[in-house]
Amino acid sequence: MAVTANKLRIRCTKAALRRQAALGGAFSVLVLALLANPASAVDWKFSPSVSAQATYTDNANQSHSDPQDSLILSVRPGFTLRSEGLRRIQASVNYGLDSVARFGENQSTDLNHNLGAIGKAELIEDFLFVDGSASISQELISLLGSPADATTNSANRATVGTYSISPYIQKRLGTFATAQARYTTSGSIFQNDVASNSNANSFTAGLGSGTRFDDFTWGVNYSIRKANNTNAVDTTFESASATAGYALTRKFRVFGTVGQDWNDYLSTSGTSGSSYSVGFGWSPTRRTSLEASVGERYFGNTYSFSGSHRTRSSRWTVRYSENVSDISQQFLTQTSRIFWVCNTGVTGILVRETQDFTNPDPTSCVGPVSSGGLASLLTTYYGYSINDLVALNLLNIAIANGVYIIKSFNAGVSWDVGRLGFGLSVQDTRRLYQALADAQDQVQGVTGSVSYRMSPQTTANGSLSLTRNSVDALLVAGGTARKDDILSLSVGLNRRFADKLNGALSFRHTQRNSNVANADYDENSLTASVSMSF
Repeated sequence: MAVTANKLRIRCTKAALRRQAALGGAFSVLVLALLANPASAVDWKFSPSVSAQATYTDNANQSHSDPQDSLILSVRPGFTLRSEGLRRIQASVNYGLDSVARFGENQSTDLNHNLGAIGKAELIEDFLFVDGSASISQELISLLGSPADATTNSANRATVGTYSISPYIQKRLGTFATAQARYTTSGSIFQNDVASNSNANSFTAGLGSGTRFDDFTWGVNYSIRKANNTNAVDTTFESASATAGYALTRKFRVFGTVGQDWNDYLSTSGTSGSSYSVGFGWSPTRRTSLEASVGERYFGNTYSFSGSHRTRSSRWTVRYSENVSDISQQFLTQTSRIFWVCNTGVTGILVRETQDFTNPDPTSCVGPVSSGGLASLLTTYYGYSINDLVALNLLNIAIANGVYIIKSFNAGVSWDVGRLGFGLSVQDTRRLYQALADAQDQVQGVTGSVSYRMSPQTTANGSLSLTRNSVDALLVAGGTARKDDILSLSVGLNRRFADKLNGALSFRHTQRNSNVANADYDENSLTASVSMSF
């Protein structure tokens, strides 16, 4: 079938490009700050790359009544820029430009920008620092629409940009305490106004116990965040707290916190009040740690739990948390996460997350990498799918409006047996919307994966996931509660043809069952990709 001009649609509008350019300018400020340290010599490693992908699907629009075959071709030129050789300046930038062409009954083209960047600089030794992050990505608009990525079907995707620049001072007050004061300017930009664009300014200050205190620890903290939102009321989040802890033994400690919140946002219940929590931490070995707390805030009882355990062949993690958030804060939190890609030798790669820019294993780990950069790296070079990224807790956010209480549980285990690698992950995330009397959406899922190192150059992999998306009636047009179950099965091969040349071939079957008529669908797709770095 010939391709005619009136059948091609380019969704990357001039307005979207202007917004993305403004975001790029914000990140340029961070880069200039990193380069402005005249007392330090830093090496920058620039690695250009290009990848190409071809996908055939028998249901490109994820439709129950009108499935359409489609051949989808995409090319992504891009680059990675990473600082090397200096502790005081650490930065990583990953950018790619996706050019997509779809051929079939509904022909279209797309041009998508993808950026993942994080950085930290110590401008004045042991005193003045600056952190920064920026991202551009195509995010899920609704849990009820197509779950496909933007390459396959962009109807339920919107380009989202975030940025954050945060200078702060940190000073040791002898052995008595450590003080920190931080200012942050941040924002989020949503294509086609699918959510309110936001610009926020925040200030935090804290004082914590110094090295003089062995068994007893203490801290006081204050924070305020004011956000200006387009098409929505402005919000203010303000809090103060005091914390104290005591180590009963070298392996077991207890702690408690008291505080106060003064917030201002739309809600059918209270937005301010006192808070408290008590908890314990237990670290029986260097490889095992647990921490749990229980308390109360103005919105009700609160709970938190985190744990990790490592053996020579396995890694176990579990985490549960509750907090007040909105979509801008949720995306900014995701953007600021720090990852490292580590070579395990036998079964392939291992993704590790750290709280700071300290490399967990300089002999095998490369980084730092932002969440957006990691998603790009795993899909381009290792054949990961959207469901694989969700299992890694990288892509599980649907765009929303308003303030909500977010309750999130994630657990996972991975282990190696010879050339085999196994993984199992579970997630459960609920968002309770405060302006709608705690109406909620919920994402629950379980994913199992397996990989087999057939040779030093070839790895076979497979995954099976089941996800349930539930949305209350108040959040659904038409007023009917919705519940969808999505089953996804994939198998594939990854091949390293040369040191900087990789290829992947994968088959995927996706099935959605819904309680709403005509929302069910089945899809089969076959994808071949090749990527090269220079």
